[in-house]
Amino acid sequence: MISVRNLTKRYAGHTAVNDISFEVDRGEIVGFLGPNGAGKSTPMRILPCFLSATKGTASVGGFDVFKDSIEVRKRIGYMPENVPLYDDMRVKEYLQFRAQLKGLRGRSAKRATGEAMDICSLQEVRRKMIGTLSKGYRQRVGLADALVNKPDLLILDEPTNGLDPNQIRQVRELIKRLGERHTILISTHILSEVEMTATRVIIIDQGKIKASDTPQNLIQRLQSSGTVHLEVKGQKDNIIASLEGLSEVKSVTTKNSQQDWLAIDIQPHSNVDIREQLFALAREQNWPLRELYRDTASLEDAFVNITGTKP
Repeated sequence: MISVRNLTKRYAGHTAVNDISFEVDRGEIVGFLGPNGAGKSTPMRILPCFLSATKGTASVGGFDVFKDSIEVRKRIGYMPENVPLYDDMRVKEYLQFRAQLKGLRGRSAKRATGEAMDICSLQEVRRKMIGTLSKGYRQRVGLADALVNKPDLLILDEPTNGLDPNQIRQVRELIKRLGERHTILISTHILSEVEMTATRVIIIDQGKIKASDTPQNLIQRLQSSGTVHLEVKGQKDNIIASLEGLSEVKSVTTKNSQQDWLAIDIQPHSNVDIREQLFALAREQNWPLRELYRDTASLEDAFVNITGTKP
């Protein structure tokens, strides 16, 4: 559905994206992530034909973004971070107007408007002026606008921006349903939402793609070398020496002890889960064991590990 090859975009004295390449298959929900200023917004604007590139190629549905922009736009629904709406129009009126701008006429425009309002749960406010709507409903109108021409590809830039937790949950469920019929490229700072909705994540930093994998694989890669927390009772020097003697252990750090219980953080070498060996060692040495667990990683942890910054 999307093919990007050696894409570069330079501004005066600044390179936003530098020779990036990636593909998105039909039916995927892909989270496009990166720190502020990392360059993630540039491809999100190049693909809908809002920006040109310095060099490289990009295509949507087999059509070149730079040479066949009209055909590309027919296949894309784009929802920007701050949805531009006409406050003095009613919801249904606005969506019919947008449908007509996208080439739909007569009954086709009315039917498409009705379907978009149904999908985004807008029927109850269809006669209201857009200027009177809450932030949540305005976001839904923007999403219905992106959907009204039944595009093959949806590009959603911060779709939950400014929403409360209940509204975020509703949008998340909606995106999951839309993923059954559309390819979706989504950019957001709420990584937990990406973790729950995306089938793949692309992380960009300093204009370069640093990772492209499923959220589960990125988390597993980080978790496999996560810190293990151990709390045992025994002679401190003997315990530390025994732990450091394990070949799989990279480092051992003791924390505050409480009533003869020794709390220890153990960092293993990459791709090693040492919990089973630690349990066997505690049983062999007759150490009373009160706690043994490994840090549970999240997509945010993977993001920080890859980029060195918080989202």
